[in-house]
Amino acid sequence: MAMTITEKIFARAAGKPSVQAGDLVNAKIDLVMCHDVTTPPAISMLKAHGIDKVFDRDKIVVTPDHFQPPKDIKSAELHKRLDTWAKEKKITHYYKLGRAGVCHALLPEQGHIRPGEVIVGGDSHTCTYGAFGAFSTGIGSTDLAAAIATGILWFKIPASMKFTLTGSLPTGVYSKDVMLEVIRRIGTDGALYKAMEFVGPALKEMSMEARMTITNMAIEAGGKSGIIAVDDATRAYLDGRLKDKSDYTVFESDPDAEYVHKDTIDCSALEPMVALPHLPSNGQPISLCAGLAMDQCYIGSCTNGRIEDLRVAASILKGKQVAIRTIVVPATPVVWKQMVDEGLAEIFYDAGCVISAPTCGACLGGFMGILAAGEKCISTTNRNFVGRMGSPKSEVYLANPATAAASAVEGKLADCRNYL
Repeated sequence: MAMTITEKIFARAAGKPSVQAGDLVNAKIDLVMCHDVTTPPAISMLKAHGIDKVFDRDKIVVTPDHFQPPKDIKSAELHKRLDTWAKEKKITHYYKLGRAGVCHALLPEQGHIRPGEVIVGGDSHTCTYGAFGAFSTGIGSTDLAAAIATGILWFKIPASMKFTLTGSLPTGVYSKDVMLEVIRRIGTDGALYKAMEFVGPALKEMSMEARMTITNMAIEAGGKSGIIAVDDATRAYLDGRLKDKSDYTVFESDPDAEYVHKDTIDCSALEPMVALPHLPSNGQPISLCAGLAMDQCYIGSCTNGRIEDLRVAASILKGKQVAIRTIVVPATPVVWKQMVDEGLAEIFYDAGCVISAPTCGACLGGFMGILAAGEKCISTTNRNFVGRMGSPKSEVYLANPATAAASAVEGKLADCRNYL
C-alpha cells in the first residue's frame, strides 16, 4: 500500500504496517513541547484528576517564551507554576530564564527535533518542526495534559497536499514570500486538517532556517502539519546537534502516494510579498502596495527571528537610520549572542532600533511592541488577525525580514530589492 511520508510516520507511531488518511489511531508521542501559556492549565488539569506523573521526563522540553521575562503579575504566576512543576518532575530539558527562547526556534537549535518522529506542543506553530521530516502539530491544554501523562494521543490521519517548489528564489525573495504565495492561493482554510508536504528543486537551495519558515506557516492555511523530507541539508544541520544520539528513521513518500491536492509554485516568478490586514491570505506583491505609511516595524518571532533573518535585516539597515519605531527580537539566547558577536547588534543600535531579549511578546499582542488604535506595523510574524498585536483598530502587514527592514528605513512599505 502506497503511503505519504506523514502516513509512514503514523504507521510507525501506531505500531501498524500501514495507515491511510481518515484512519483513527493511538500514536506514541516522541516529544512534547511545553511553554508558559498553555502548560500551566494542563498542569492544573492533571492535579485536579490526581495525576502526579509525566510519561518520560527526557521527552518533555520546557521553556517560557510568550511572556518572558514576565510582563506583569499574572504572567509571573504562570512562570512560577511552570518553574515549580518542571523542578518537581525533574524535567531534563528545562530552559530557564536566561536560556529560554522562542520555543519553535529553540527546540531545533538545541537538537531536540528528530526526523520520523511524532511531536506535539501546546502551541499552534508546533508545525514548524516538520521541516525536519517529522510529523509535528499543535494541541490544546487538554491534549497536552494527556500527552504529558501518558505519552499517547489519538489522531485522525490527515490527508496530504503536495506543493512542488520549482525554480530559484530571485534577489529579495525569501521562503516567507513563497509561503505567503501558497496561502494566497489556497486561503486560510485551504489546508484544513491536511498535511502540507513541500517538495521540489527550489527547496534544495533553502537553508533549514528558511524551510522552518515554510512549515511554521502551515497552520496559517489551516494545515494540521507542514512537512519536508530529509536531505543532505537536514542531515548537516542535525549532525553534532542532536541531544539523542541514537539513529533516527527517515521516511519518504511513495511515488504513487495519494494527495487530495497538488500545486506547483514557480519561485523564479515571485517578488517580495506583503500580506495585508487582516489575513495571511491577503498577500500582494510589493509592487502593488509599496508606499503605504507604517508606524512600527517588528523583526523577530518563530517565523523570522533566527540568525539568518537578522543578517538579512542588518544588511539593509547598515549605515542607515530607521524612520519608524523598529523592534528587533532574536529568537533565542544563542541567536542573541551570534547577533552580538557578528556585529549585527551594533548595526541595529546605530540604525536606531530597539533590541529585545528573546520573547514571543509582541507577536501575540502581549508586550514589547503593542500597537495603539490606528497604528500600522510591518512585521515578520506569521499572522495578522484583527487585534493580533494590540488594538483591534490597529493593522499588521506580514513580510520577509528584508522588506520589513527596507520599510523601517523609508517609514512606509518599501521594495527591499532597491537595497540589495
